[in-house]
Amino acid sequence: MKSNFDVVVVGELNVDIILNKLDSLPTIGSEILAGDMEVTLGSSSAIFAANISTLGVRTAFLGKIGNDDFGRTVLDSLQKKRVNTDAIILSANKKTGASFALNYDNDRAMITFPGAMEDLSVSEVEESYLESGRHLHVSSVFIQPKIQKELILLFSSAKQKGMTTSLDLQWDPTEKWDIDFERLLPLTDVFLPNNNELMAITQKDNIDEAIEVLKPFANTLVVKMGIEGSIGIKGNTRIDCSPFLNKQVVDAIGAGDSFNAGFIYAFIHGKSIGDCLQIGNICGAVNTTAAGGTGAFPNFDEVQKVAKERFGLDIKQLFKK
Repeated sequence: MKSNFDVVVVGELNVDIILNKLDSLPTIGSEILAGDMEVTLGSSSAIFAANISTLGVRTAFLGKIGNDDFGRTVLDSLQKKRVNTDAIILSANKKTGASFALNYDNDRAMITFPGAMEDLSVSEVEESYLESGRHLHVSSVFIQPKIQKELILLFSSAKQKGMTTSLDLQWDPTEKWDIDFERLLPLTDVFLPNNNELMAITQKDNIDEAIEVLKPFANTLVVKMGIEGSIGIKGNTRIDCSPFLNKQVVDAIGAGDSFNAGFIYAFIHGKSIGDCLQIGNICGAVNTTAAGGTGAFPNFDEVQKVAKERFGLDIKQLFKK
């Protein structure tokens, strides 16, 4: 089964219920109205998988859902994006997870019900699944406690099979950040935290100091800085990449996951860190032009069109360099 897929994903699956056009965020004991609502494919891992598949990357997914309407929405959404779902596990006793996102201004508040996603374990990741891909991506480990506990084992197995790897931890709801970075990061080809996560992980309140903490262990460290762009560090080389700014943001749900998709898309094609950052930034920006994490990624041609017409970047031309 070797290399049936360019990228295989192990991760969480849920739907996103997105409330937009809020005048404020709610407070206890009060009620506010939303001007718009979307129910769409959620989860960092699934948004990454759907969008990198849209870019033309052969992608497969392993996760866990419930036998319910939300689970069927997840499967249908991934399959429409041409993500292979053969390895997705149907739980007999857990419901499909759901995240409720309240978008206000350029930020959001989130509530997540983990459901079946917190029941997925590394023991359910069969060797044949890893052997079917060239690159492994994992995300949101802190809401997948069984995966978190055995993450080093999973990445060790992937490296033994000759795979490249990427990791986006996402936020830890407990804020304990219980990860052995000294052992994990050498097994991780691309580590993809955002600026707030990086500072929380390292217990630093300065990005430069936080970077210095992880540099001795990281292969390629990528820091997502939102509207300030992104930073890439490999060895003693640091590249600061300017953002592509959208003046008419619909919402920012999944923008970081779309950045991940763009970066890894370029990475597995052997592009330089600078080019990877630029593709990541443009995919994050394109993401904000439509509702939800996958709404702006109907097909590659549309992504290319929006990137060129609204942000002035020709993705295809960049790849010809």
